Amino acid sequence: MTDTNTNYVNGEWVSSATSETIDVANPANPSEVVARYQQSGSEDADEAARAAADAASDWADTPGPERGRILRQAGTILADRKDELTEQLVAEEGKARPEAAGEVQRAIDIFHYFAGKAADLGGTVKGSSSRDTTLYTRKEPVGVAALITPWNYPIAIPAWKLAPALAAGNTVVLKPASAAPGPAVALAEALDEAGLPDGVLNVVTGPGSDVASTFVEHEAVDAVSFTGSSQVGEMVYDQATDQGKRVQTELGGKNPTLVSESADPEEAAEIVATGGFGTTGQSCTACSRAVVHEDVYDEFVDALVAEAESIDIGPGLEAEMGPQVSQSELDSTLEYIDIAQDEGATLAAGGGTPDEYDSGYFVEPTVFTDVSNDMRIAQEEVFGPVVAVIKVSDFDEGLEVANDVEYGLSASVVTDDHTEANRFVDEAEAGVVKVNEKTTGLELHVPFGGFKRSSSETWREQGDEGLEFYTIEKTVYDNY
Repeated sequence: MTDTNTNYVNGEWVSSATSETIDVANPANPSEVVARYQQSGSEDADEAARAAADAASDWADTPGPERGRILRQAGTILADRKDELTEQLVAEEGKARPEAAGEVQRAIDIFHYFAGKAADLGGTVKGSSSRDTTLYTRKEPVGVAALITPWNYPIAIPAWKLAPALAAGNTVVLKPASAAPGPAVALAEALDEAGLPDGVLNVVTGPGSDVASTFVEHEAVDAVSFTGSSQVGEMVYDQATDQGKRVQTELGGKNPTLVSESADPEEAAEIVATGGFGTTGQSCTACSRAVVHEDVYDEFVDALVAEAESIDIGPGLEAEMGPQVSQSELDSTLEYIDIAQDEGATLAAGGGTPDEYDSGYFVEPTVFTDVSNDMRIAQEEVFGPVVAVIKVSDFDEGLEVANDVEYGLSASVVTDDHTEANRFVDEAEAGVVKVNEKTTGLELHVPFGGFKRSSSETWREQGDEGLEFYTIEKTVYDNY
């Protein structure tokens, strides 16, 4: 019998007012229910927001080093549970064990990083035009932050929102994605064990239409941070800004890797394959377009097809690439594969589900050639292990094609020409730009965010910039 997990509200583990639950199945074996959570409603979200508002003043007054001590202890607790959390992540979200372990470690590192930052939060002293005045600034928390997080990085993304919010002195309401809420609940368990005061963090599971919408519109909530699809994120942005709230969104991507004439085709194919097929392509920074110079196009395609066909597909605890998270995600990927063929793209590798699995949401790493940039496969986010290869005649055309989408999250170039590398850095329309690296993978101490429809283009996440969203500046004139 699967135990039912409860919400975390005002320091207590409580059942929802709806008395309904959500079953989470193993994506590699959908008949296996691995966990059960509360299917909460608006009443539960309201209670959580009010608890966060009641706790806000005391937490804001807690010294930064003390807040940091709790974050550091929570990180240590997560480290002690790393193997358990890795297996939980694989069971609920489906990614391969090494990827899941890396994600859990990232959450640990984020908590430790922002534990140190909590003690450094302060302000600056400025020279005053008056001899009798001390002029300085101080950073204060915004208040109550609502965090709405996706299923594809179910512990890392909640961690990189939650840790800076708490470090800065905000209280939090968190709504994790229903497909894989367990790792976010584990963050609450660690913080509770570390001594986080009641009401400072509140986690409510359930549908976004009830829980997230209530958080976004709630009078007690001052800031909203959302990661997910562009379509939903833009609605959240409009909804929150209409309420006068501070908003941060990180949304979709259609990320290119530009392979120049000077690139080694096999090296470039390995970079694209890692970025496009890693995490089963279920990453907002995944490479979904390879824009390739015609002189190396054929060799690159051969090498990329070989990379795709060499990937071991299976359950995340056993294989190199796990399943997609749900039937709807798998159906969407397969639909895009059909659309690409209908539009005239050539299926060079993959394109179906593995014969050896009659259950589970598995799909083959897929490569399309003969793709033009106006095809849907080249313009729309697939969120599966599908790479479209586009041939270009020179570097200028490659840059134009790379930028010719409505997204701008991550972009990379593979080249041995330093001038091309510098031009790409200058001209690529993306918030993350990489040279001779895959589009995926982020350092935790530098800003992350996108351009165009990939972001609200307001505040960035992670690093020092990650704290800016959760703080507001006060200027003090002290005439002594």
